[in-house]
Amino acid sequence: MLHVDNIDLYYGASQALRGVSLTAKPGEVTCVLGRNGVGKTSLLRAIVGQQGIQSGAINWEDRDITKFPSHARARAGIAYVPQGREIFPFLTVDENLRSGFAALPRTERRLPPETFKLFPVLKDMLGRRGGDLSGGQQQQLAIARALAMQPRLLVLDEPTEGIQPSIIKDIQRIIGSLRDRGDMAIVLVEQYFEFARDLADSFVVMERGEVVLSGQRSDMVEADVRRYLTV
Repeated sequence: MLHVDNIDLYYGASQALRGVSLTAKPGEVTCVLGRNGVGKTSLLRAIVGQQGIQSGAINWEDRDITKFPSHARARAGIAYVPQGREIFPFLTVDENLRSGFAALPRTERRLPPETFKLFPVLKDMLGRRGGDLSGGQQQQLAIARALAMQPRLLVLDEPTEGIQPSIIKDIQRIIGSLRDRGDMAIVLVEQYFEFARDLADSFVVMERGEVVLSGQRSDMVEADVRRYLTV
């Protein structure tokens, strides 16, 4: 289980997160919602160790990982699919997938057997360069690469951004399937309410670096959440 406890994060003199707390459990999707610029990506970067925090704590599987660098968190089972996908455009699909092995012992460096069941389009593209794929295919590749490290916590930053509707449905199905396995916690940042609502087991809504609403999906009042998503 992931516990983010009352964290503050600064970029220089600018405070990006103020007392933010979040919990993510195996077999559940925790959705983080809010407009652009409210601190959602900063929260994910803090969780995966790409940005240090100034106060508070981050605990994962009963360990305090607040001071862990990002590579140590990856070895602890935390995988990140960043906004913009960040695949390697000049590497093949196969090479991109295998780059996800970096955090694993050599004896465990093999693709999970369900990879091409979840992402059948990638099986026929293993020799193609990542930069030649469409945006939707690159997003699927980015998620598959994260899963190659066999994570127990999957962190996704706006996986629907710039993706055509048919691929969004595929990504929704894939995230739901991973959740239903029951052995992985998922933290998902999203702007689109319907996508988040249909996947969320719990939700956190942010405004100006703070959590303004949170709870279980059954407690979610659509009008209250949408108020913090509209411009």
